[in-house]
Amino acid sequence: MAILVQPDTRVLIQGITGGFGARHAQLSLDYGTQVVAGVTPGKGGQSFRHGPHDVPIFDTVTEAVKQTGAQASAIFVPAPFAADAILEGADAGLELVVCITEGIPVTDMLKVRQAMQGRPTRLIGPNCPGIVTPGSGPDSHGGCRIGIAPGYIHRAGRVGVVSRSGTLTYEAVWQLTRAGVGQSTCVGIGGDPVPGMSHLDVLRLFNDDPDTHGIILIGEIGGTAEEEAAAWIKENCRKPVAGFIAGATAPPGRRMGHAGAIISGGKGTAAAKVAALADAGIAVAETPSVMAETLLKLLKR
Repeated sequence: MAILVQPDTRVLIQGITGGFGARHAQLSLDYGTQVVAGVTPGKGGQSFRHGPHDVPIFDTVTEAVKQTGAQASAIFVPAPFAADAILEGADAGLELVVCITEGIPVTDMLKVRQAMQGRPTRLIGPNCPGIVTPGSGPDSHGGCRIGIAPGYIHRAGRVGVVSRSGTLTYEAVWQLTRAGVGQSTCVGIGGDPVPGMSHLDVLRLFNDDPDTHGIILIGEIGGTAEEEAAAWIKENCRKPVAGFIAGATAPPGRRMGHAGAIISGGKGTAAAKVAALADAGIAVAETPSVMAETLLKLLKR
């Protein structure tokens, strides 16, 4: 079992005919992901061909869902149109929307958040690497890859990974795989100031998943999401959690990489986040190079 997506999840790609979307559609198909449709307005009736795959393209998400039974989408459309693409997915009744696009205006995402309140559709992102549930084949082939994460570094197993940082997600996954430890699902939630799913949202799912036995939580400076997750873990989580917070040397007031990675008004510092994690009983890695090792020590106890 895994969270959010399974190897048989039916995926559509919004922006499949663009250069970036096309490349990652190919990589997802190669990984074994069930890519059943593409959506590009004005190109309905065409198809996306890659090797033995012939993926139909539709003008709208609603039409694609009706014709193919798609359950989740990956969004690779330009920033000015990405918010509308997210809402189109929600309007079509998708279970999950994964928005890879970066640079979406904060005002657009505030409107998206308000419009999606009360809806069953979950959003990962924007400005994120996406989600991977590894398959059981060689190089985890046969799993579900939605986004831009490198599939070959994953291995099917029982450790869940949730992170604001794409590159640190890959680092944690690769450390686990090299240690012979697989992952149940890996979720890169992105680092924008107005995200979809939070650390806490994903942690709750991992906590309820019987096949996830341990969790790596990766955060960074800015906001209070990690502190909120730590407070919940302290009272509710039944599984060992290791954490890492990026940005310990970042100066206040300067955005570091992600739009949400900024210490403002004295809040969101790495020290405060590390203290909150430690207070919750989370083993905090001192450097990125020991994230997996920190969790594995807990699992061996």
